[in-house]
Amino acid sequence: MVFDIDMIKKLYAALPGKVEATRKLLGRPLTLAEKILYAHLYAPTATPFERGKSYVEFAPDRVAMQDATAQMALLQFMTCGRASVAVPSTVHCDHLIQAKTGAAQDLATAIDTNKEVYDFLASISDKYGIGFWKPGAGIIHQVVLENYAFPGGLMIGTDSHTPNAGGLGMLAIGVGGADAVDVMAGLAWELKMPKLIGVKLTGKLSGWASPKDVILRVAGILTVKGGTGCIVEYFGEGADSLSATGKGTICNMGAEIGATCSVFAYDTKMSDYLKITSRAEVAALADGVREHLRPDEAVYADPSKFYDQVIEINLDELEPYVNGPFTPDLAWPLSKFAQAVKENNWPEKLEVALIGSCTNSSYEDISRSASLAKQAIDKQLKVQSEFTITPGSELVRYTIERDGLLDTFDQIGGVVLANACGPCIGQWARHIDDPNRKNSIITSFNRNFAKRNDGLASTHAFVASPEIVTALAIAGSLSFNPMTDTLKNVKGEDVKLDEPTGFELPPKGFDVKDAGYQAPAEDGSGVQVIVSPTSDRLQLLEAFKAWEGVDLKGLKLLIKAKGKCTTDHISMAGPWLKYRGHLDNISNNMLIGAVNAFNDKTDTVKNELTGEYGAVPATQRAYKAAGIGSVVVGDENYGEGSSREHAAMEPRHLGVRAILVKSFARIHETNLKKQGMLALTFNDKDDYEKIQEDDSIDILGLTEFAPGKPLTVVLNHKNGTQDAITVNHTYNEQQIEWFKAGGALNVIRAQFAAAKQN
Repeated sequence: MVFDIDMIKKLYAALPGKVEATRKLLGRPLTLAEKILYAHLYAPTATPFERGKSYVEFAPDRVAMQDATAQMALLQFMTCGRASVAVPSTVHCDHLIQAKTGAAQDLATAIDTNKEVYDFLASISDKYGIGFWKPGAGIIHQVVLENYAFPGGLMIGTDSHTPNAGGLGMLAIGVGGADAVDVMAGLAWELKMPKLIGVKLTGKLSGWASPKDVILRVAGILTVKGGTGCIVEYFGEGADSLSATGKGTICNMGAEIGATCSVFAYDTKMSDYLKITSRAEVAALADGVREHLRPDEAVYADPSKFYDQVIEINLDELEPYVNGPFTPDLAWPLSKFAQAVKENNWPEKLEVALIGSCTNSSYEDISRSASLAKQAIDKQLKVQSEFTITPGSELVRYTIERDGLLDTFDQIGGVVLANACGPCIGQWARHIDDPNRKNSIITSFNRNFAKRNDGLASTHAFVASPEIVTALAIAGSLSFNPMTDTLKNVKGEDVKLDEPTGFELPPKGFDVKDAGYQAPAEDGSGVQVIVSPTSDRLQLLEAFKAWEGVDLKGLKLLIKAKGKCTTDHISMAGPWLKYRGHLDNISNNMLIGAVNAFNDKTDTVKNELTGEYGAVPATQRAYKAAGIGSVVVGDENYGEGSSREHAAMEPRHLGVRAILVKSFARIHETNLKKQGMLALTFNDKDDYEKIQEDDSIDILGLTEFAPGKPLTVVLNHKNGTQDAITVNHTYNEQQIEWFKAGGALNVIRAQFAAAKQN
C-alpha cells in the first residue's frame, strides 16, 4: 500500500515549474532546502525571503504525532470547528510503553495501563480522518520513514526527532502541538526562513565507523545550539555513499544541535529503500524529477556561495565517536575516550548497553551489531554488561527475527524490548541496587541529559553507534577500544573483535504479518470521542484568557533557573507521560528539574507570599490562587530538547506570564508564543545577574507591543532600589495577535466561527 500517492504525484508535477520560478526569483542556483521550501509556500511570493529574518508561511504535506504529544494536540484540534483534518495526518502509539521485563509483557502491560488513552486516540483519529498506528507498531520516526517520507516533501511532526525523514530527502520539522493544529486545520504554518549549513562529505565509511559517527562529530563541532535556526544540508559523494537509513540517523540526531531539520539529496540509496519498502511507484516518480530533488550543480562547485556556513568531513578519515556524559555535544574520538574516562573520573565499568531507538534501529544497524554478537559467541567471550535491543518498528522486528538476528542477541543474554521509545525517553523501569550510586551506561540513542534515560542524576549516559555500544557491552568497560584492544575469553585467550559487517537492506526483503496500521472511518461524523469528566489522564481544554490590555506589574519571580534547562527540566517525561492528556495534573511537574540559582537546589523556591521554601508547582499555584502572575528567568538555549508543548502550556495554565532568558531553543520559543506567553530575551545577557530572589517585576511597553520594538522590565528589589533593563523579543504582527487573544488557538477558533456565520 502506497500512502498519499495522489498528493505526491501532484507535488512532483508542479515541482519543475516551482523550482524554475524560484531560480528566477532569487537570481541564482538553488540548494535542495531552498527548492523544497519555496515549493511549499502557502501563497506565491514576488519577493525573496531573507534567511534568519523573514517569517514565512508554508503548506506542509503532512502531520505526524506521537501518542504523548498527540493527546494535547488533538484536544486542541477538536475545539477548532473542523470536521476532518485538511492534510494527511497520523498518530503513533510509541511513547507510553515502559521497558521493564521484555517486549511481550511490557506491551501487554502498556495496553492495559493506557487503555483509556489509546481508546481516546483511536476514536478521535477515527472521527477526524487520521491514520492510527497501534501500540507495538513502532516508533513514529521509523514508521514514517518506512511508509510516508518521500523526497522533496515537507512535513511537521510533534516530536523533536521528526527530522529523521530527511534520510529520504524530506524536510521534516519538529513542532509543538499548536503548530500541528494549524496545519491540520488547513491554515498556514509559520516558520522563520532558516539559515543553511552545508556539510560536505567526502570519501567513504569503512571498518568501525558508521553514519552515527558523522552526526556525533558534527555535534562536537556545532554544539547543542550551533544549528539553531538552520537547516543542515549534507552533500557530496560521501553523502551519496551512505544508506538511506544511515542518512536518517544523521538527520534524526540533528535535533541535538538545535537544527530546524537536516536533509540529504535524492540518490540511488533512497530509491533502493523506497523500492524495498513497497514504494517503487514513489521511486519512479522521484526519478522523473531527480534534478529538482538535489542541489544545483553550481552549489556543489562552490558551496560557500550558497550556504551560510560550510563544514567538510572526510569519511575516509572519520573514526568512531563517543559523546557525553550529560550532553550530546561532548564529542570524544574513540582513540581519546578511554583517557577522558580516567581523567574525568567517570565510572569505567559499563553497567548497561542499549541499542535501537528511533535513531539507530535499521536493518543495517541491527545486522552490524549482530555480527559482533556472533563473534562473542564464536570467540567464546562472555558479555559483561546488561544488553537491550529496541527495534524501531514491527517491520524491522519481524524481519530481524525471521533472519535469526534476534536469536543471536538472545544467545549473548540480550533482552529485546517493545517496538517503542522506552529507555530513550525515560520509559525504563531500570533495575539498579543503589539509585544514588555513580554508574555508566551507553546507548545508540540521541539524547543523554542527566536523568533522561532512567531518571537517575547519578547515571553517566554516553551515546555512540550501535556497533560501538555492542562492543563495549561485550567488554563491560568504557576504556575498551575495539579497534586496538583485546579481550580474554572464557579459556583465558586474548582475542580481538573483527570489524563489524552487515547489510544496508535485508537480502530477503522486509516482511511483516501485522504492521499495526488502522485506517480511519470514511465518514467520522457519527464517531463519538469520549473523555470521562472524572479521568485523571484526560481533560478537555478550556480557552486561556486574553491579555488584559495593560502592562503587567507586580509579578513575582517564580524561579531563576541556573545553567542547562531543557524541556526535560521544565516538564519531565518518564512517569509523567501518563498525564500528557491532562493539563492540570501534568502541571504538577512544572520546572521541578530546574536548578534554582539562589540555592542550587531543584524544586525548591521561595514563596514570596509566605517567605517559605517549597515545590515550584505548589508555589506557582499559590500565586495563581492569589491572582498574582509570575516570571521565570533562564539561561542560554532555554527549552532545548524535546518538542513537548507541555513545557509551555504548564506555565501558561498555572499563571506564569513571561519567560525571560539569555536565549531560547527554536521549538520552545514558538510553543510559548502559540500559548499566548511572553518569550523575552535579555538585551544584555549580564542583566541575568541583576535578578534577585525577592524581586517584584513589571513588564512595560505592552500597550505599544510591536515587531522589533524592545520592552522594558523593571526589577523592584526588596531594598527599595530598582533596575530597569531592556528585553528583546522576536514577535511578528501575527504572533502579537496570539498574545493579545490569549493564544493562537483562540484566534483559530474565532476565524472558524466567523467563517461559519458568513
